[in-house]
Amino acid sequence: MNVSDYLAKVYLNLAFRNTPFTPPAALFVALYTSNPTKVDTGLEVSGGAYVRRAVTFAAPAAVSGIQTIKNTAEIAYPLATANWGQITHIGIRDAATGGNLLYFGELTDSRSILTGDIFKFVVGELQLTQR
Repeated sequence: MNVSDYLAKVYLNLAFRNTPFTPPAALFVALYTSNPTKVDTGLEVSGGAYVRRAVTFAAPAAVSGIQTIKNTAEIAYPLATANWGQITHIGIRDAATGGNLLYFGELTDSRSILTGDIFKFVVGELQLTQR
């Protein structure tokens, strides 16, 4: 996954300018039908009962020599009451609505969500790395 411009600035200010940062109280996974990009310009799903879902990550661990965090619980979205479109990307955000994009990436397998579908990530499926 990729770091957003917002979070890159936070990291640089924290590490090299001793600028305080208060981590968000919760993190949320947003679904996109286009690339959110590092400047947060993607098209997030809306309508049809879509809502961002909260996510909790395990402590970092080395996976093939790369520090990685994984979701600790299943992340299931509500039953789609309308077509959501082709889900191609996800974003990790710091708020249930609005807020800042932190990380983003392309799904390995995009999926078309139609009325009556449920989109979900199983435990450990959502992985973030810092390279």
